[in-house]
This record gives sequence, C-alpha cells and structure tokens, in this order.
Amino acid sequence: MIDVARLAGVSQQTVSRVVNNSTNVAPEVRERVELAITQLRYRRNPAARALATSRTMNIGIVSFGLAQYGPSVALTGIADEARQAGYATNLVTLASVDRPSMRAALDHLLADSVDGIVVLAPIDAAFHAIDGLDAGVPLVVFEPGGEEGTTNVATDEVTGARLATRHLLSLGHATVHQVCGPTGWLGTEARLAGWRAELAAAGAPAPEPFRGDWTTESGYRAGLAIAADASVTAVFVANDQMALGVLKALSDEGVAVPDMISVVGFDDVPEARFYIPALTTVSIDFAEVGRLAVDRILELMGGAVADPMPRISPRLVVRASTAEPLPADIDRASLSSRRRTS
Repeated sequence: MIDVARLAGVSQQTVSRVVNNSTNVAPEVRERVELAITQLRYRRNPAARALATSRTMNIGIVSFGLAQYGPSVALTGIADEARQAGYATNLVTLASVDRPSMRAALDHLLADSVDGIVVLAPIDAAFHAIDGLDAGVPLVVFEPGGEEGTTNVATDEVTGARLATRHLLSLGHATVHQVCGPTGWLGTEARLAGWRAELAAAGAPAPEPFRGDWTTESGYRAGLAIAADASVTAVFVANDQMALGVLKALSDEGVAVPDMISVVGFDDVPEARFYIPALTTVSIDFAEVGRLAVDRILELMGGAVADPMPRISPRLVVRASTAEPLPADIDRASLSSRRRTS
C-alpha cells in the first residue's frame, strides 16, 4: 500500500479508501490510484484485513442435494454475491444429513473462522439437525415453501404448484395428476400442498401421486404408468428433470403431448424450452435465494435489525406442452394405437 501511495502521489489513507470502494475520493485521484494498483499488481492481504476488521472475509456453506437445479443455482448466487461483497466462500457438502453430520460441518467451518454460514440443504432432516445448535455466527437457511423469516430465505413453491395446477384446470382438464419428488424434501411437500389446495378450490379430485426421486429416470418410469392410464389428461411434474423423463416415456408409448396429455414442469431449467415439445413450467429465481442469503448475513454481521425477508415469488412460463383436453367423443386409447401404427 505504501508503494501504491508513492506511485500515485497520494496518502496511504486515500489508497485504503479506493480499495474499500469509499465514495469520498475524487474521480481523478481514484483513477491514479487504480492505475498504480494495476501497474504494481497490488493485492490486499486477507490476513491483515482480517486483523483490521475482525472479519475473515469468508462465508461458509453447508450443502446437500446440489445435483438438483434449485440448490445448485442458489449456490452460484451465493458465490457471486459473496465475491461482489469481497468475500470468499467455503463449501462443505453432506452425503447425508443428521445432527452429528450437521454439527461436524458447522464445526469445520467455524474452525476456519467463517463470518457467517448459509445452510443450503432443503430437506426436513437439515432443519431438525440445526434446531437448537449454536453456530456462534450469523446463520441463514434456504427453506423452499417456508414462511417469511429473518434468518431464512423462502421460495413460494406452494403458489408455484397452484399456478401449474390452475393453468391445467383452466384449459378444461377435469383434474390434474402429479409426479411428485421424494419424501423428506421441503420442495416435495410444498408442491404437493399447492397442487392439492388448487384442486380442492376447484372441487376437483386429487389422484394418488406418481412417486419420483427428482431424476429423469424416475420421471420416465412414472411416464410409462401415466401412458397406461387412459384417464390421465393432465400432469404436473414436480421438477423439469422428471418432466423430461415423462415426455420421453409418453413419446415412446405413442402418447402425443399436448394433444393427448398436457404436461407442466417446475424450475424452468435452461433446457426446458428445448424439450420436445417445449415445456410449460414454473420459474423461480433460485439465484436470488443465494443473493438474499448473503445480504442477510452481512446485515446480521453489521448488527442491523433484520426485518422478515419476502418470499421469492414464482411465475408460470407457458410453452407448447399444454393444451385443452381431447373432446369426450375421442377415445385416447384408439388414438394412441393409431399413432404407434403410423
């Protein structure tokens, strides 16, 4: 910093203000300092900064289920927001979630002196595991389908499921089946709750869900069962990965989408618009989950009085995989048979 100040012809305090993005620096002075920083390839010493600020400039993350779209995108949001705030991230992934493994993960991060922790493990077991545990630093959790809170970032997945179900009912389908996720996941329960609530509001029956495990393969198995059931005309699939499997199974069985069965997914993965047909789905900004989590940790570290964070709202993206049901006088089974023959 002394060398930068000498080359730029300013004081060390001015260099410090530029490095810390202070607005109290004249533009021409900032330009000289930034040029000197570039010429000298100056980098801040994180250890020295930690001593000066009583912070390590590291945020810890405890994660589970990063193979799923929502948590993986949220992780990217955390890393991006942390980096923009001058923080590094320290990631601990869990193979399974219980109280001992969660305590071990928190202890590992605390041993590395992180300034705050984000728990990115959207399953029931994670919330039971952290209940009553004292992390000693600000801790924020990702809670799909949760209520607004001061230390949790919630996505309104109940409303998302209602939007998907309402769309299919509005097209004229008598009811909507669901391919749900695995038990124990917060997203599974929220999407089931929203689907059931919308069916109940419309006076439509709620069929027994087809069970999946978030994977495309499980969606394919569910799709084969759906193709064999002539009563199914509309399906809400609880994530887009499983929806891809459902579409493939229906295609293999000669069941045209959306002519014979309408399909709606959830998540709006980047590939969804390239599915055949392009997938109608529910979109949630999971990157915003990560950004809000980091922002809240920084607020808590600064001693701010935190208000409850608003839930992240979903929106329905209508594409080509949904349509009105077939007229009652058309037999789907015979149509499917003719399609396979042709």
